[in-house]
Amino acid sequence: MAIKIELVKSLNGRLKEQIATAGALGLRKIGDVTVQPDNPQTKGKIQKIIHLIKVTEE
Repeated sequence: MAIKIELVKSLNGRLKEQIATAGALGLRKIGDVTVQPDNPQTKGKIQKIIHLIKVTEE
């Protein structure tokens, strides 16, 4: 199973840790979409930036 993640809010003015987490997920600018595996590491990253992204399961 996989998780589809879309960046819906800007990274401008965010903490460096949040920007790095978004980058680790492959999200650089608003509208970027990535598909990640459904595992504990990905879910941890999602929780750090949940207020910036939209998550759907595939």
